[in-house]
Amino acid sequence: MLGSAVEEVAPPMTMLALALLVVALAAPSAQAADIDRTSVDFKTPSDIAWVRNAAGTNEQAVLFGDPSKPGPYVVRIKWFPGNMSRPHFHPNDRFFVVVSGTWWMGTGETFDPERTVPAPAGSYVIHYRGKVHYDGAKTEETIIQVWGMGPATSTPAGKKQ
Repeated sequence: MLGSAVEEVAPPMTMLALALLVVALAAPSAQAADIDRTSVDFKTPSDIAWVRNAAGTNEQAVLFGDPSKPGPYVVRIKWFPGNMSRPHFHPNDRFFVVVSGTWWMGTGETFDPERTVPAPAGSYVIHYRGKVHYDGAKTEETIIQVWGMGPATSTPAGKKQ
């Protein structure tokens, strides 16, 4: 009953136009709002600058800080398939999240990729300072994000700890 009373007041095409107008007005604006980047900062995927390492085994993107200097840093690392580090250790604890792919990890001074364990996307990993380990990607590209306190250095296993 109510439907027929509305149709008498506004024809069906007018109702459709009115409904579309309401939806359009309720939708968020396509223009992005500005924020105070001194309060909240961010990088979209297209803003992230990847740099290939000299060996060609991975690419890195510094998201925050400078890992070569004292202080906090955040770095994203893209391991290419079939590439792993050799046994090494770091002077500081380092914290990781596996963003995509599977990151493979092993411990000890003997490099043995067959004895590594997988950390799938979403995993959280800690490398404790001074402890020997190796890691990398086996069959797929793997992206990890690491944060810690710089300077972020690596020392090959067997060197004085």
